[in-house]
Amino acid sequence: MRANFLKHLAQTSPAPMALEIAGGEGVYLIDTAGKRYLDLIAGIGVSALGHNHPAVVQAVQRQAATYMHTLVYGEFVLSPQVELATLLCAQLPPELDNVYFTNSGTEATEGAMKLAKRYTGRAEFVAATHAYHGSTQGAASLMWPKDFTQAFHPLLPGITHLEFNDDAGLDRITKHTAAVVLETVQAEWGLRTPRPEWLQAVRRRCDETGALLILDEIQAGMGRTGTLFAFEQYGVVPDILLLAKGFGGGMPLGAFVARREVMQALTSDPVLGHITTFGGHPVSCAAGLATLRTLVEQPEIIAAVKEKEARFRRLLVHPRIREIRSAGLWMAVELADFGEVQQTIAGCLERGLITDWFLFNERSLRIAPPLTISEEEIDWACGVIVAALGE
Repeated sequence: MRANFLKHLAQTSPAPMALEIAGGEGVYLIDTAGKRYLDLIAGIGVSALGHNHPAVVQAVQRQAATYMHTLVYGEFVLSPQVELATLLCAQLPPELDNVYFTNSGTEATEGAMKLAKRYTGRAEFVAATHAYHGSTQGAASLMWPKDFTQAFHPLLPGITHLEFNDDAGLDRITKHTAAVVLETVQAEWGLRTPRPEWLQAVRRRCDETGALLILDEIQAGMGRTGTLFAFEQYGVVPDILLLAKGFGGGMPLGAFVARREVMQALTSDPVLGHITTFGGHPVSCAAGLATLRTLVEQPEIIAAVKEKEARFRRLLVHPRIREIRSAGLWMAVELADFGEVQQTIAGCLERGLITDWFLFNERSLRIAPPLTISEEEIDWACGVIVAALGE
């Protein structure tokens, strides 16, 4: 299996982790030898309720046995889509009442960019440095620095960048700007939270210039930061909200959400301004609906996030740890350099703990476990990390 994995599956790095997975349960993944690994990254924030959560599995099985693909998105009335969109909008401010389902986060970004251009009649975008919004060409155009994109240039023109949390960049938002695209919490820069007054100033500047504000909560949403959506903590409401990863409960699902008046721009001149064959797949929407229902009906899951965050911070103490940045159950544990991070990841893996690093911050360990992780599991995971650092 390993030989065929390396031979026939396109590789994205010279040294994949290459765990051979046989199963998953709660916060654990199990390899073919029966070894259990506590998963501290949850598939990069995807498995918010853990692996094989019963409500999600039952919803997937039930929907797969009812019907799967029918026709391209938007043509038929499919109850998993309608019910998920209705429940999602009920959790959002009234300004966000219309949902377009996609397969992934990067497709949500692409759709939102097209929508902003179509609605405003403008073609320019402002994004933050060290942000990550996806790997397709439009989403990748928002990325700076160019380390991961230079080999694929030219990409989209008309992209301007500002520094996250820096007031000096606000004048780059002008009457030519279709939208400002920001992560509510910067992920791949190693967890950078916004100053509330800065994010509010961005909102005001967008209102002054007629630009739309797109907030990317592909990783920050679904309770990860201690509220269902991270923007709730900062006193702003975006014009377009991006969701994915944890939104699908382990199935491929994303969305961009806006007010109906804005979203209507995709329905005419031309008709079918944005279409997708598999976006909002009924099985994925069933999984997303089960996930969101669980988070809404069991508020104690999100209510415990901040307490669990504090427990991690209290137990992760070692001379090699230079800083811990966090936003709920989402942390960057900064070490000296990439070599130290890789040694720690390897030491943790050997002991049965899965960790990772960040795209734009290779000095930091990534922690983003399922929200259902217990206090005992947190204690064990922190002990493993400290032991690995001791080596």
